[in-house]
Formats: sequence, structure tokens, C-alpha cells
Amino acid sequence: MNYQVEMEKIINSLEYRPRLLLHVCCAPCSSYVLSVLTKYFYIDISYYNPNINTKEEYDKRLEELKRLITTVKYENEINIIDCNYNNLDFFNVVKGLENEPEGGKRCYECYKLRLEYTARTAKELGYDYFTTSLSISPYKNANWLNEIGQELEKKYGIKYLVADFKKKNGYKTSIELSKKYNLYRQDYCGCIYSKIERRKKNEIKN
Repeated sequence: MNYQVEMEKIINSLEYRPRLLLHVCCAPCSSYVLSVLTKYFYIDISYYNPNINTKEEYDKRLEELKRLITTVKYENEINIIDCNYNNLDFFNVVKGLENEPEGGKRCYECYKLRLEYTARTAKELGYDYFTTSLSISPYKNANWLNEIGQELEKKYGIKYLVADFKKKNGYKTSIELSKKYNLYRQDYCGCIYSKIERRKKNEIKN
């Protein structure tokens, strides 16, 4: 399924501006996504990322996200729901998957953890839709993300906005926006396993 096309169909069918809770992992990834979606939705951000390796890294990404939304003049005010940092949430769901390759089953469980928290929060706070910025990355499995989102839509009774934000040069544009706003752009996903894998690749490259 072309999730970009499906998202455009949903957007074009909107008869009013709905409220959307957007899960965001960092400022660079959200830069393009926010520029697109704020034209059609009232957006708040769910910053739920217990996978991030240290509290220092978590806070650094959060501060960059705050700087982005106060620097850019979006159509509507955007609030961030800081969901508090608890690395144990991540380690509990990936137990036994520590040796999985990046992009494998461990990542699937991480996607599910973060999306379910967002879906549950969106339902509790009365949003119309929820989605995530994760699909903008070429390293993230958009099929998995959308399949999980659609399953959670049924479970919680709240609409999931299908998307593949890397389409239509979304990833390229996010890099350009990161440069424009001088955003901190990390070279690994966030978890200790992705950090170790990135380090190994850099050692081999060097």
C-alpha cells in the first residue's frame, strides 16, 4: 500500500480541522512532518521515547524540539506532552531481543511500545487522530508502523493517520530544514543497541 497516497486521501476528505496527537522522536524528523500536517490539523506532540539511551540525550532532543516549535511560525500553537523518561519501559519490551539486528524484531517492539502509549494518550485526552513522525526515516519500516497504528486504531477506537513521510522528498526536506534551523541531528536512533551498531559501522568505515 502507498501510505502517502492514502494519507492524502484522508486529508482531502476532511471537513474540519481535527485534533491530532503526533508522536515525535526528535526535532529533525518532526521538522518536515509538522510543516505538512499543521496545514490540516491542530497538533500536539507526544514525546514518548524511553528507548533513548541516556537521560542527557533524551533531554537534549527534547530541548531541540522545543526550540524548533518556538522558532518556526506554524499555523497553530503546538504543545509538547513530555511523557517522562523511563528507560525500563523499553528494556522490558525488548528483553530477549538484545541481539536482533537493527531494523528487526527489537525495533518492531519499540515501535509498538511508543505508538501504543500515544494511542492510549490520544484516546484519554480526546484527540481525533494519532500518528508518528517515525516513517520519515529511511531506516524505519513504514509498513510495520502503519500496521501497528491500524491495529491500535481498532483497539482504542481512535483514528490512526496512515503515512509514509519519507515520500515526496520528505526525508531530504527534513535534512534541509535541520540545516536551516541548525538542529542537533544525532547519527543513531536512540537506543544503546543502535548506538553500538553505529559505532561499529564507523570503525569499519574508518
